[in-house]
Amino acid sequence: MNLSIVILIMLALFALNLRLYVGILMAVFAYFIFINQIPIQIAVQRFIGPAQNSSLLAIPFFIMLGTVMSHTGIAERMIKVADLFVGRLRGGMALTNILVSTLMGGVSASNLADSAMLTRMMVPEMEKRGYDRAFSCAVTAAGSLITPIIPPGIALIIYGLIADVSIGKMFMAGIIPGIVGAAILMFAAYTTSVRRGYKASRTHRLTGKELVDTLASAWPAVVLILAILGGIRANIFTPTEAGAVAVTLVLVIGFVIYREMRVSHVVDALIETTKSTASVLLVIMASSALAWVFSMEQAGQSLAQLISSLTSNPYVFLLLLNIVLLFLGMLIEGTALMIVLVPLLLPTVKALGIDPIHFGIVIIVNLSIGTLTPPVGTVMLMVCNIAKVKVSDFTRQAFSMYAGLFAFLLLVTYVPILSTLLSR
Repeated sequence: MNLSIVILIMLALFALNLRLYVGILMAVFAYFIFINQIPIQIAVQRFIGPAQNSSLLAIPFFIMLGTVMSHTGIAERMIKVADLFVGRLRGGMALTNILVSTLMGGVSASNLADSAMLTRMMVPEMEKRGYDRAFSCAVTAAGSLITPIIPPGIALIIYGLIADVSIGKMFMAGIIPGIVGAAILMFAAYTTSVRRGYKASRTHRLTGKELVDTLASAWPAVVLILAILGGIRANIFTPTEAGAVAVTLVLVIGFVIYREMRVSHVVDALIETTKSTASVLLVIMASSALAWVFSMEQAGQSLAQLISSLTSNPYVFLLLLNIVLLFLGMLIEGTALMIVLVPLLLPTVKALGIDPIHFGIVIIVNLSIGTLTPPVGTVMLMVCNIAKVKVSDFTRQAFSMYAGLFAFLLLVTYVPILSTLLSR
């Protein structure tokens, strides 16, 4: 009963359009003050405590990495590389859009940063070539959902911290699912492009000189990806140190190699990183306090008993989990859901013999889809706002992308080796 009151308070505050962390925190304080009469100092401790985890330092580094990417010249060169591979296919610009998101995902770490950058770069160009603007936005937003799965996605870091799983292993677990997801989305975009008559973006045959020149211009991005993944895999540095190394390399690329970055860009990136980091950490802190309330009310045990009464089959459990997460993802921001639900579900997951790393990828894919669904899909709303597209037009044009994402979710859910092969 007490927990139901807390949840109702939280949902009511969300309905009033308060910021996510404010709604969660007010519900937690209401529990401490009016329901359980626990000293307010404990609530403050539960709120501040999670921020003292040094592993959280990886978040601002990777947020800054995604923020400064748009000023380095790497993105433009990666678009040219992607066009080499898929530009001659029907719907070449749509396929290039998704492939660039996949390539950039290994660098930017943030689907918001990725989608914001590509919406400004790709949507006007696609519209010029005859693509529907809303469809262009749908392709851009869907492609950016690969970013949380491809290392070094911030969602992989957060899950690793919550579930006490190696962040390095989570990074490796995301590689194959990310590539598979990109392939499925590209197939969905291709079939839609063929049906609508969208043309290839490049008509001439690729020459050897063009290939060499294009790949040579993009080598810094390749070095950056290898430095992040190779360094972690070889235990040269931790994910936090990898973030610091990656930011340093990007600054060198922007200032020294491509010479397209200015000091003003760094200042703007630092300001944006501060705002974004504060937003993410406040949600983590508030959600951790809420998770403690759930623990006090023994919600984990109740949830485990409920699920156990419904099924003891891990495959049926994962199906039910997907349905619940897809619904909740339409209403609540993904990071908050992950922080609240993972500690509650993890004991049951382990009892059913489900690998926590596989479970983490399933959770992240689910919550990534939530950023593309109304009414609170953060990526969807941002892309629509930048491109001046109605949400109703976006959702109508995104049908093939939704179908591809749901197929991808089922594949990741029921073929666990995709997530576990490289993380062993």
